Amino acid sequence: MANIIGAVTTSHIPAIANAMANKQEDTPYWKPFFDGYPPVRKWLNEKQPDVIVLFYNDHGLEFFIDKKPTFAIGVADEYHNSDEGWGIATIPPVTGESELSWHIANSLVEDGFDMTICQEMKVDHGLTVPLSLMWPGNNYGHVKVIPVCINCEQHPMPQPWRCFELGKAIGKAIESYDEDITVAIFGTGGLSHQLDGERAGIINREFDIECMDKLVSDPESLTKYSNLDLVKIGGAQTVELNMWIAMRGALRGKVTELHRNYHAPISNTGSGVLLLEHEMPSK
Repeated sequence: MANIIGAVTTSHIPAIANAMANKQEDTPYWKPFFDGYPPVRKWLNEKQPDVIVLFYNDHGLEFFIDKKPTFAIGVADEYHNSDEGWGIATIPPVTGESELSWHIANSLVEDGFDMTICQEMKVDHGLTVPLSLMWPGNNYGHVKVIPVCINCEQHPMPQPWRCFELGKAIGKAIESYDEDITVAIFGTGGLSHQLDGERAGIINREFDIECMDKLVSDPESLTKYSNLDLVKIGGAQTVELNMWIAMRGALRGKVTELHRNYHAPISNTGSGVLLLEHEMPSK
């Protein structure tokens, strides 16, 4: 069966891509952020996962305010990105994994998740920035990626508990896949931040650290928050925590924290990275 070997959380701020493109990783502003990633890159290079299931949110490239699915999954063999208006250069296509994608999609619908299933979709910085962070120089073409998109922009948005259940259902689907492959789960976005309005620039460091702690030891406690709670505590875009919560839901077995880093502010955001190793439960 497919084996979930671990998980990674990371921010996906668009400015990260520009900093990498402009060779700013070692500048005083960026160095504390980028210093958090070498241990994760080392682990990925050692483990060489066959597939990445990546939870992210689309910021208007594929899904705009006129069409906004609650949950969407890509089932294509390849994904492209394009100019989003952030000034980020278009990067090479992302390799998909259609067979496992369709297996997960079918399993999710059977479990009561009415997914938007995308045989074609463009992917924005929410997905491409994490890949570029993990494999600098855009050297991610060898790993297959399954995009899972969660609405974090337009109300009504799925609540944390529902995102956790989505993750659990995806973990179950992966476990039931007969092929002998290894899978890593990425949860991207967040942590606390608000990009506009009177509270623009708000960061709640204490809450961010608490969330990172609970993702390891007590993830279900995070499902007791509502989206409104998250907005009040950490700003309007703190709902991106839902991608981290979904990631954690997919890990059903023993979880060991191997590495973490937190730095704020970076582009008006509380930015964290976690590396979790996962031991699949015996059947």
